[in-house]
Amino acid sequence: MDKPSFFAKLIPIARQLYLEGSPIYPSVRLAQCWLETGGNIPYWNNLAGYKVGSGVPNGYWKGAVVNKQTWEVINGKRVDVVAAFRAYDNLYDFFKDQDLLFARSLYTRVREAKGPFEQAQMLLECGYATDPSYAKQIIAIINGSQLTQYDSKNGGDEPMTAEEKKAFQDLTDQVTKLSATLNAQTAAVTALQAQTAQIQAHDQLDVIPAWAKDAVDAAIKAKLIDTSAGGSYDFYRLLTVLHRKKLI
Repeated sequence: MDKPSFFAKLIPIARQLYLEGSPIYPSVRLAQCWLETGGNIPYWNNLAGYKVGSGVPNGYWKGAVVNKQTWEVINGKRVDVVAAFRAYDNLYDFFKDQDLLFARSLYTRVREAKGPFEQAQMLLECGYATDPSYAKQIIAIINGSQLTQYDSKNGGDEPMTAEEKKAFQDLTDQVTKLSATLNAQTAAVTALQAQTAQIQAHDQLDVIPAWAKDAVDAAIKAKLIDTSAGGSYDFYRLLTVLHRKKLI
């Protein structure tokens, strides 16, 4: 997935979390996810290399695990390892679980960072990653994609990005098409109802045909019908046949 598509998918979630009180700037969250995944969203929905560690399942992480190869910088050298990563039902649960991690005292400086660049640096200094260039890479991604525009909590006053405008226009077009389809269906149903009413009115006879009177009286006496009014020609003909066959 390219960067615009990747960020367009995650921006609404990152913004929602930030407005819900997450201490992580959306720009940092978006950049970290791109750095960790390269735009490939895994089926286990862990976008920032959150390992199982000594944690216990909670409302967001149900205990599912995926083992995969990764690497760490140990004593200044890159070392390939196989690690156990947390797996999630959806991206929102992953981010909420990550916020529980950042609520620990270990990440106090991450929460108290005065801006996204400082927060990126604090992620490194607090031990979230072992790569010494981790903060620099996050900051480069933030600057390269102008992600700080999503860090304002007063989002309603910000102009939409090109991706957001396109998504909004696509949604508007879909609503317009659905409205046109619904209007056409409503008109068709209304016309059908009118046609049905016209047919019913045409078939109803105001007066019982003289040749059917005995049959109608017999049907009422036998309690097959409770009224003789408003029957159709075919209705009276059926009663007459039944009466002549001595079935009523």
